[in-house]
Amino acid sequence: MDDGRANLLIFSGNGCRQLAERVAQHIGTKVGDAVVSTWTNGEIRVQLREHVRGRDVFIFQSFGRNVNDRVMELLVMLDAARRASAARITVVAPYFPYSKQEKKFRGREPISARLVADLLTSAGATRLLTMDLHEGAIQGFFNIPVDHLPSIPYVSRFLADRGLCGPDLVVVAPDEGAVEEAVLLSGLLGCGIAVVFKRHMEAAPEAVQTVEVVGDIDGKRALIWDDMILGGSTLVNAADMVLERGARSVHACITHPVLCGDAVKRIEESSLAELIVTDSIPLPEGLESTKITTISISSLLGDAIARISRNDSVSELL
Repeated sequence: MDDGRANLLIFSGNGCRQLAERVAQHIGTKVGDAVVSTWTNGEIRVQLREHVRGRDVFIFQSFGRNVNDRVMELLVMLDAARRASAARITVVAPYFPYSKQEKKFRGREPISARLVADLLTSAGATRLLTMDLHEGAIQGFFNIPVDHLPSIPYVSRFLADRGLCGPDLVVVAPDEGAVEEAVLLSGLLGCGIAVVFKRHMEAAPEAVQTVEVVGDIDGKRALIWDDMILGGSTLVNAADMVLERGARSVHACITHPVLCGDAVKRIEESSLAELIVTDSIPLPEGLESTKITTISISSLLGDAIARISRNDSVSELL
């Protein structure tokens, strides 16, 4: 990975420093020196302490907690890199913020994901590298190149190595929106597919009621697949219903572990045998669970960044 590496420079916000360091190590470099903190009045303070003029800059940020502070950090870092004459500035946001607000569900609501896209480009982003967007259409909110990495081909190898594959396994989509990815994953793992149908309550948009399970799950191991977990109620309810319909055990694999509120406690007390997540978002400190296993996506992101820096095809990586 020598070509282009000398010109490549990685910075990180406070949302995913460990992931940025793992990626930098994978591609044989280090995270650039930068001050990313706050002034005494709470305003974001940023100073890039590396020479960036004419360089290929990659700015990491994740948005599991303190989302609005992390968004502002990223915007200020982008502005600093742009004003320091970076040649290209790529935002590396494995989990894209406000991605569940990609359309108007009710009258007089914003499309917040589009607003974030506009803010990033206005602040100086010239490219976005992300993973498993909640809705693929979010790519269309940008007028800059977007590299959208699917995690399924990468994660499926880990699952197969763990024995989570074959005809006695069934991949379960916890709602209609996850069906397409669940079909892809089931094909790679050589197993069947089932779908949990649910509905959101009008009076409480975050509350979920599980309605029905469609698919052959009796006597099989179940693997619930989804792109993100927030409070955990959807996943726990789906696991309970799948077990009620005859599954022997239930594992889950989720790309983005937002895990807000009492989600970790809810998972620990649930009927799930295991929750497998990626490190796109760092797990909450002090809230470890024996049921949660983390897969690092650092090599996948690192290979993508190396290709972008060399102006090679990212599609070939996928």
